[in-house]
Amino acid sequence: MKIPVFLLGCILSTSLSGQKIPLKPNQTVNEITNEIIKNTGAAIIPNTVDMIKEGNPETTVSGIITCMFATMDVLKQAVDKGCNIIVTHEPVYYNHLDETEYLKNDPVFLEKKKYINDHQLVIWRFHDYIHSMKPDGILSGMTSKLGWSKYAADEHLDLFHLPEMSLKDLLAVLKSKFPGNSFYVVGNPETQLFNVFLAAGPPGSELHIQLLENENIDIVITGESPQWETYEYTRDAVQQGRIKAVIFLGHISSEEAGMEFCAQWMKGFVKDIPIYFIENGAAYWSY
Repeated sequence: MKIPVFLLGCILSTSLSGQKIPLKPNQTVNEITNEIIKNTGAAIIPNTVDMIKEGNPETTVSGIITCMFATMDVLKQAVDKGCNIIVTHEPVYYNHLDETEYLKNDPVFLEKKKYINDHQLVIWRFHDYIHSMKPDGILSGMTSKLGWSKYAADEHLDLFHLPEMSLKDLLAVLKSKFPGNSFYVVGNPETQLFNVFLAAGPPGSELHIQLLENENIDIVITGESPQWETYEYTRDAVQQGRIKAVIFLGHISSEEAGMEFCAQWMKGFVKDIPIYFIENGAAYWSY
């Protein structure tokens, strides 16, 4: 009897006692990505963006790269390291769904696509499922990077009760963790803060404002937002005398440690295949 691939993956990865068994070598991209999704423990997500964006899913995996964005530099480093699957958290082609019709004659898009195809790379997006882990895999990585595990309010790893400090002092802490970054900040630098909410990525100004409405949240640390939305709401709140502040780390900085966590987590069940995390860093510099 032929065993379906998804059942075979389960048999290979789990013993009768429930203990994980390392994946065998010579695994295909499809087998690896199915095993990654299974190990998140998340329910199947309909209409997920977590899918193969480029390449043949039946390719035998020689090595794995995790990253925030599959940039040209990441692609080249993957080739140099002998890795042919790139697990990226964010889109490859500059929009959430990787729609490329509007780019079909664009030279940047065409060169990137050609490089991927010429080197037989496979790009798989890992966004929805890593955020669906309990706790969220991205927040697990960020909490570790910040060293805030002992301050977490609960298992969700988004609300932290820090030792009371000024906004200025908190920025100094963040600068020590992200020395190459500049931050956008709204708030009085002398304001004393205690309750910090980490809203990684670009969750949207509606969520930012809902968080800032909460009297038990003093400051939101987030990735990005249109400047005419959360920025202006927070400015009004501060000018009304409220103890509120927002720090914008930048999208990549607010989530990238999660993909470093991803590489280490995958090593727990993907064996005999090299796995590397490649840091993107910010796409821009400040003048």
